[in-house]
Amino acid sequence: QVQLVESGGGLVQAGGSLRLSCAASGRTFSWNSSMGWFRQAPGKEREFVATITWHSGSTYYADTVKGRFTISRDNAKDTVYLQMNSLKPEDTAVYYCNAVMSGINYWGKGTLVTVSS
Repeated sequence: QVQLVESGGGLVQAGGSLRLSCAASGRTFSWNSSMGWFRQAPGKEREFVATITWHSGSTYYADTVKGRFTISRDNAKDTVYLQMNSLKPEDTAVYYCNAVMSGINYWGKGTLVTVSS
């Protein structure tokens, strides 16, 4: 079983920055694993934000965050980060950490990011 624990959410003004962290435990990452972030705004579906492959470090972003958010990982700590810059009110959401290992999806409990205008 994999446990994912997010941290770093909070309240920030528009134009500001936040860094989210997600620490994984319980299972060793394999060559085809990936970790990423999704978000869910009030009254909306959960949507993809960014992902990074564990072995090669390839990254993929939603168009809505490209150029503003950066995903990275620390293999030694089994931790993934999401650096969020130039935040907008529409970025307000609960951000969920996701890990895919051997085709199985794991989710964290989420951390709330609120961007005030």
